[in-house]
Amino acid sequence: MPLMILCLLAIVQGITEFLPISSSAHLILLHEISGQTPNALALDVAVHMGSIVAVLIYLRTEVMQVLRGCLQWLSGNRDTTDARLALCLVLVTIPTLIIGAILAVTGLVDQLRNPTVIGVTMIVFGIWLWWAHKTSPEERGMDDWRLSDVAKMGLWQAVALIPGTSRSGITMTTARLLRFKRHAAAKISMLMSIPVTLSTGGYLGIKVAKDGMPDGLWADVGLAALLSFIAAYISLVLMMKFLHRVSFTPYVIYRIILGVILLVVTI
Repeated sequence: MPLMILCLLAIVQGITEFLPISSSAHLILLHEISGQTPNALALDVAVHMGSIVAVLIYLRTEVMQVLRGCLQWLSGNRDTTDARLALCLVLVTIPTLIIGAILAVTGLVDQLRNPTVIGVTMIVFGIWLWWAHKTSPEERGMDDWRLSDVAKMGLWQAVALIPGTSRSGITMTTARLLRFKRHAAAKISMLMSIPVTLSTGGYLGIKVAKDGMPDGLWADVGLAALLSFIAAYISLVLMMKFLHRVSFTPYVIYRIILGVILLVVTI
């Protein structure tokens, strides 16, 4: 893959992974524009892993809480805040894993990867994010994440398997509808991304391993992961500072503009 396209792929993934504008949609469109290459899957795995390392570092405090909670569950101590957080994270991930497996086995996931679908979902779920933010009060913090929230957030996260929906966007939307403060909604969304992204990366990594990867590709994979990590971490820091001052409206405007352009071009 040309160096310019590789760098662009990594940076776009890093920037869009945790913003409510759909990283999968941008990667699909970038592959469509640049042309598919035999190494596209391996590079997709690399940029996803780079971005997830960024969120692991950024949310290191919350990640340690989850790990402590898992150990507490194993030791029978299940009434702590950390144990509850770990349980919520496990349960909220299950719907996405089940539906994702069904889409992968049936091949439906490939049929959804087209610009028209992306255009529609960018607009529809962008408007929904705006409506949720405008109509829902900001009352709850991340420490108030309860098991009663898990079913709604888990099912809507599974909907994000449709390209253009945005996993971060729809989970932030659901969190806002549940009256979480926007900063807390963003943190919960990022934490929810960890098991899903690791699972997706593992599944794609197995496919890459089966197909084999040329020795010369390792340098490209390493560079892509590094650039994605840097872009994702900077994006995370800026987004969380941005949300203290401004709403989700700029992201909504971007989603609608891109969605309209895609529909005009493809219909």
